[in-house]
Amino acid sequence: MEIFFIRALQLIMALSLLVLIHEFGHFIFARLFKVRVEKFYLFFDWGISLFMIPSKNSKKEDKALIKLPPTKSDTEYGIGWIPLGGYCKISGMIDESMDTAQMEQPVQQWEFRAKPAWQRLLIMIGGVMFNFILALFIYSMVLFTWGEKYYDIQKATYGMEFNSNAEALGFVDGDIIMRVDGNDVHRHDMDLLRTIADGKEVTVMRNGSEVTVAIPDSFGLLNMGKEMPFMQYLLPAVIDSVAPGSIAESAGIAINDKLIGINGQKTDSWQEFKYAMEDLKANNTSQFTLTVQRDSIVTLNVAVDSTFTLGIMPIMIDYPVVTHRYSFFESFPAGIAYGWNVLVGYVSDFKYIFSKEGAKSVGMFGTIGSLFPPTWDWHQFWLMTAMLSLILAFMNILPIPALDGGHVLFLLAEVVTGRKPSDKFLERAQMVGMLILLGLFILAAYNDMDRFIF
Repeated sequence: MEIFFIRALQLIMALSLLVLIHEFGHFIFARLFKVRVEKFYLFFDWGISLFMIPSKNSKKEDKALIKLPPTKSDTEYGIGWIPLGGYCKISGMIDESMDTAQMEQPVQQWEFRAKPAWQRLLIMIGGVMFNFILALFIYSMVLFTWGEKYYDIQKATYGMEFNSNAEALGFVDGDIIMRVDGNDVHRHDMDLLRTIADGKEVTVMRNGSEVTVAIPDSFGLLNMGKEMPFMQYLLPAVIDSVAPGSIAESAGIAINDKLIGINGQKTDSWQEFKYAMEDLKANNTSQFTLTVQRDSIVTLNVAVDSTFTLGIMPIMIDYPVVTHRYSFFESFPAGIAYGWNVLVGYVSDFKYIFSKEGAKSVGMFGTIGSLFPPTWDWHQFWLMTAMLSLILAFMNILPIPALDGGHVLFLLAEVVTGRKPSDKFLERAQMVGMLILLGLFILAAYNDMDRFIF
């Protein structure tokens, strides 16, 4: 439960920041071009607000738990009670509020529809622009504060451990990744997985000799498998310590034991041992046999309690860490390059959403929240927030009515043709877009329930 609350808090903090910055992008350009912003809200305020600063035009019957005296501003500021985003209601614009009554009135000079197309275009892309800038700024500050740290994959002396999909290609546990398509690789990250998925061949060091593993043209990122990572650093299942009074000590497990099997199932690494233990826990197993290698092969009977905590630690491999530090001014070009690389990778992966497996990967708050670390880590929090900011920017610029990208598409058509779409057309397009988003919302909600409830 503690992990749930930590992840939930991180998710709420990140999304609140991203929504505020996104809507502020629309707000600042609207104010710059003297367009009236009627409401600026974090979260949605259907029926009632948690907090409100009324404008001079706010209705007296508007309800809020905390309501301050009205200001002389045309904008009402507040926090809603439905934490699903936020909004910036701009006068004279057809948006998710579907305020068609306003559109039937004569055009006012302070309305969105009264402004030239180029100003309306900047107002609409302001949110995406600010999310993109925020992400690059966060990446820059992360690099300035923590620097860049990674293990050189070529120096992983025990090599990598691969899942069944990788083994089907020809990878073998213990392989050290050296090159992809002739290019040296050093970092084990998502970029490396994309490079392998889109590559032709991978050169590995195996038993002191270089071996080439061919990657078929039909192989892609989604074929890398989900039962365990495509590859991870191989960690030997050799015991480094046994806690006094623990279940492991009672069962006879000793330091330097090599765990080679559970209930007859072979375990060649610490990761495989953990996966086998997770299966036993899922099946509510109370007792199992553990095969260990000492001077000889020994079989031990292990009785566990509900915590399934044995009280053992494996030998940790201390690979050298490569650290790259950046000065304040160096961090900005490095952060921009880092952020751009993340965005390109995400856009490249987006094509998979139209496949069966890709559709299953769509998720909502449960899926997004699970991406945050289970313990509070500011470094990981800011990296995750920056990535979500890029995703939010990219998703919003897609040419789907009801998203910023839909408005931008119609504005660009207006600029090219010189003809403005009718209000009736924009209303219908907005409705179509909202139906599309509703369908995606339902799909994402179903996938979340399938992952975390069913």
